[in-house]
Amino acid sequence: MTPHGYLDLKLAWELFQKAPETLSSSEQGRLSAVAARQQAIEQHILASDEAAGVVVPAETLATRLAEVRARYAEEEEFLADLDRLGLDQASLAAAIERDLRVEAVLERIAADTPPVTRVEAEVYYRLHPEAFDRPEARRLRHLLMTFNSPLEKIAVRQQLDGLRSALASVEAFADAALRHSQCPTALDGGTLGVVGRGQLFETLEPAAFSLLEGEVSAVLESPIGLHLVYCEQVFPSGLLPFDEVCERIVAHLDDKRRRNAQRDWIRRIVGAARSGA
Repeated sequence: MTPHGYLDLKLAWELFQKAPETLSSSEQGRLSAVAARQQAIEQHILASDEAAGVVVPAETLATRLAEVRARYAEEEEFLADLDRLGLDQASLAAAIERDLRVEAVLERIAADTPPVTRVEAEVYYRLHPEAFDRPEARRLRHLLMTFNSPLEKIAVRQQLDGLRSALASVEAFADAALRHSQCPTALDGGTLGVVGRGQLFETLEPAAFSLLEGEVSAVLESPIGLHLVYCEQVFPSGLLPFDEVCERIVAHLDDKRRRNAQRDWIRRIVGAARSGA
């Protein structure tokens, strides 16, 4: 066990999605190095002027404690892990409160960053067109019927052929899927969602991607049975419209700007502390 207590517990889950005692020796070595570096940085953060007066609300602390506890199926397992780390529930709460104070200070730093504008987002969009290149896709529904013999296959094909002519709308297709389809998607009207190339059975894809909106395929066969496929919407390949991705770009750039501001501030306070030592 490393001497960092709660930090070990937190980083074990963040880095490896494991409890600390299940880590391999190489994972434990990485955890120890990250924990030592992070603890040193957090000490500088909490000693800064910006940390003065930061208070963690009781409800925030309670929520974070509950999140830690929820990682364990049993109370005994949770308490055993604390014991292995040299913690009890009171010291865990104190460590989490410290963690939340660090987060609050960093949030103060990030809050001073100017918001990303629509113009900045559009500049990013123009400079990175490859990030917004949409591959061809279809919003599809299907109706699946299975068979257990050659004769049954003929009967199923005839039934689907008979149904096909009546499925001229999405409502009609959804209703038919609910009544006849033997796929779990029947409960949602046969919905497959937005499907890209390579996501369907090879025997279904060519026909599915040749359909226009509102069209129903001929009866198609896959390894699991016979299908009718309905094309609800076509998404052609090409550059996504800026208005469609603007909000996502702004969020991405805003997050990047905030993280850069925090990183630069940490470098300054650590550098100042070292210069004054």
